[in-house]
Amino acid sequence: MNIHELESKLEKIKVPKNCYSIMKGGLPNEVYCLTTEGGNWIVYYSERGSRTGLTSFKSESDACNYFYNKLKIYGKK
Repeated sequence: MNIHELESKLEKIKVPKNCYSIMKGGLPNEVYCLTTEGGNWIVYYSERGSRTGLTSFKSESDACNYFYNKLKIYGKK
């Protein structure tokens, strides 16, 4: 899965867009983030100006799958 497929899947299961940030970087408040940094794909939770739960991946696909699995619980049926 790539980031475009990830965004489509998150929309399809109706995960609120205010729960995540994809490829925007920075430290938005209280959202899950997916971005690239230093040649790696990273996933973290941004809260109060800091990153928690930082996980790094070598491939876009692995990062996107991990991110999707983290956020699918916020989807609405």
